[in-house]
Amino acid sequence: MPIDIDKLNALFDILDERDIAEFEHEDEQERIRIVRGAHAHVVHHAAGPAPVTHNPHPVPSTAPIAAVATAAETPADSVDITSPFVGTFYRAPTPDSPNFADVGSVVRPGQTLCIIEAMKLMNEIECEVSGTVTEIFAQNGKAVEFGQKLFRVKKA
Repeated sequence: MPIDIDKLNALFDILDERDIAEFEHEDEQERIRIVRGAHAHVVHHAAGPAPVTHNPHPVPSTAPIAAVATAAETPADSVDITSPFVGTFYRAPTPDSPNFADVGSVVRPGQTLCIIEAMKLMNEIECEVSGTVTEIFAQNGKAVEFGQKLFRVKKA
């Protein structure tokens, strides 16, 4: 059974207003679990075996789905930075600010690479290694999924 996005967005608003970090609801047809914070995510289990992860603030994407699924294998001298949760990917703190990182940028551990907005929270995603950004997989202002590759960094 598809999830009602309007009801889900209303639920997000209530959880945000009351600063509730975790919510779970289950009935005979579905199970919804929402976790906010460093690893925020929403999981919706409909009747059937496969869980479906939903973006709480969907953004239509013009990128072909295959482009996300067919990213090349990570070279041994590189590290892929992945999304820790579902949300909207932003390369800069504001639309008219410079990007946190571009292809060719030299980065260090703890340096902010991007922001992922999830449930009206702006979460800075930091680099894990020293090196140079060689690829950027996500598109600015577009939805990203849990575990999706965001950046590839060649280790220094």
